[in-house]
Amino acid sequence: MDVDKLIDKVVDERVKKDCTPVPGLKTPKCNWCWVCPECRTQVVEEIVENGAARVAAGPNLGPIKSELAKQIDHTLLKPDATQDQIEKLCQEAVQYGFASVCINPVWVRLCRDLVRGSGVLVCTVVGFPLGATTIETKAMETKKAIEQGADEIDMVINIGKLKSGDYDFVKKDIQAVVQAAGKRGHVKVILETCYLTDQEKIKASILSQQAGAAFVKTSTGFGKQGATLADVALMRKVVGPRLGVKAAGGIRDYEGAAKMIEAGATRIGASASIAMIGQ
Repeated sequence: MDVDKLIDKVVDERVKKDCTPVPGLKTPKCNWCWVCPECRTQVVEEIVENGAARVAAGPNLGPIKSELAKQIDHTLLKPDATQDQIEKLCQEAVQYGFASVCINPVWVRLCRDLVRGSGVLVCTVVGFPLGATTIETKAMETKKAIEQGADEIDMVINIGKLKSGDYDFVKKDIQAVVQAAGKRGHVKVILETCYLTDQEKIKASILSQQAGAAFVKTSTGFGKQGATLADVALMRKVVGPRLGVKAAGGIRDYEGAAKMIEAGATRIGASASIAMIGQ
């Protein structure tokens, strides 16, 4: 069975399994499959509204914000970032206990030295921000980054190949990065959801899972739109509990991060990390 038919089979099975009535929802025909027309944004908004209300009313928002730091990739990917800014990023990540620093590949070795022994991971990007480099180039970038001390690789999917229906290429592209990262590096696959239809997001998420990635990620932050609640919820529904989901792009405060987590994100990519945790 070719990849395209396999994807369609998986999606069909999930729709048949999940599209059953759910009492009490405004959208009564769907059980949050994120595929059928009755679902998607409306159900996501209902979940987030309920979840966000509970977060706002909770008595322990301080500790919750502190715990949030462990789910944030403290990010600086601007092309004009200076060494002083990168050093400050690392100092802040260690001070506040962020999950990682996410930086361009040229800074990997420096960041490795600066966060060593702190528990903060070093995350870098591959095929960034367009995803349109060759499979071999992405693999080479990944291998070099791992050698210099990267723990995590955020790779951009080949968007054009995905939209052309060349799913074998897309899967091989991801697999090459996963193999180059080896056991030392976790791979997050950036879908750049702002350019994809819902069906393409589903296919990209399934391909990422099949290729051995550890996470699917919404956005580079350089596209025309960043993370949305609907996309995070859709990706979580497709990959289930086995993969992480990273929401990135346009998340600037605690409330926005909390909503993304309620929708299914397990990691947040942000440059406004310190403001996000209320410091």
